[in-house]
Amino acid sequence: MWRKLSLRARINLLLALILALGLGINIARLVLEAGPRVQAEDQSVIRLAREFVETIVAGLKEASDPDARLDQIVQDLTRLRHVSITRQDDVTARAREAREEAGDQRAPPAWFVALVHPEQTSVRVPISIRGEAQSLLITSHPDDEMAEIWDGIVTQLEVGSAIAVALFLVTMLVVGRALAPLEALSQAMTNIEAGFYDARVEPGGSPELAAICAKLNHLAATLGEAVESKRRLAERAVSLQDSERKEVARELHDEFGPYLFALRAHAGALTRLSEVDSPDPAALRRHGNAILEQVNALQQFTRRILERLRPVGLAELGLREALGALVRLWSETHPEVEIESSISGALGDTGETADLTIYRIVQEALTNVFRHADATAVHITVEPAERQTGVHDSRGCALVRVSDNGRGLRSDHQLGRGLTGMRERILALGGTISVNSGDDGVTVEAFVPKAMQP
Repeated sequence: MWRKLSLRARINLLLALILALGLGINIARLVLEAGPRVQAEDQSVIRLAREFVETIVAGLKEASDPDARLDQIVQDLTRLRHVSITRQDDVTARAREAREEAGDQRAPPAWFVALVHPEQTSVRVPISIRGEAQSLLITSHPDDEMAEIWDGIVTQLEVGSAIAVALFLVTMLVVGRALAPLEALSQAMTNIEAGFYDARVEPGGSPELAAICAKLNHLAATLGEAVESKRRLAERAVSLQDSERKEVARELHDEFGPYLFALRAHAGALTRLSEVDSPDPAALRRHGNAILEQVNALQQFTRRILERLRPVGLAELGLREALGALVRLWSETHPEVEIESSISGALGDTGETADLTIYRIVQEALTNVFRHADATAVHITVEPAERQTGVHDSRGCALVRVSDNGRGLRSDHQLGRGLTGMRERILALGGTISVNSGDDGVTVEAFVPKAMQP
């Protein structure tokens, strides 16, 4: 049952139990102290009454009528509050009068009387009248004392209960206001779970709860940004895919189509030449050479298209050999540019996706260098590095850096489609990429996470 109670109910129930326990302990203390208190009062009254009686009775011998004088003394002593003094032959009447007087007062309950003063205390004081031995009976009657103690206990119970109820209500109000942000936190978490990342909680309550509210607001904002970034990434991926397909389709239409048309034309010419009795050998060679040139051009075009779609030899030869082939291709095409590459042997197995990403980064960076930089030297570095993405996992990371000594980027330059596509690819993998431009050239630096080890 305790587990089913809310935090507010638990605090309120615990507070009520503490207040009730404190009030009960205080009342129990008063009840336990009542017995010794009544007994001490009883003994004190008996002692004083006995001394008083002994003093008065000492003068009876000088009285002309000792019996009448003794009756008068006993009659006068009936006005005493906590004690009764009677002659030995008047015990029953006096006890009955004491009970009747006690019945007129607000008496405590019987269980309290039995606990505090179960038996009356009586003392006999011997006297002698005209040589006849008699006695006076002194009986204590602590009814008034017990009534006062009981009234004090009842008053303490009433006042303590009122104070406890007031404290309980005040504490309930304070606890309710202090825990009010928890309800808002719960509702905000429900909204966030449902996908409403704009849900916010007004910081309030104790400093700890206010800090939790602020952290939750920051978490919701971060989640919203992450989801929005993921949505933009998906849109960008689809857009880049469509753009790449359109470009491939356009190149196939613009280049592959004319080559096929030229091949068809030369093949038709050869067919017509074969139908004549004496074909011209020079014409045959001319059309045959033209066909060979078109086929070579188609092969180069096909290789370029395949290279864009999937690097040739990357899966078969590995990242190091594929990058080496790429560097040699650019060096043969642009011998005036010095290209240095350094691929660390400690890089290890990065995984197929990371290999392709690293290859594409270097490929795109070199393309931009030879298209726009007018550089004379390019340096390529691929090496293991510490994580720089703020993501804590067991994967390693590869640092890819391509720098040139060209003219740099203009201040209003925007990243082209190639580097933008690389950025989206690396972000999808959990890495980062940066492009830094200065007077000494451009540096493209990327941290590419490795594949998870099985």
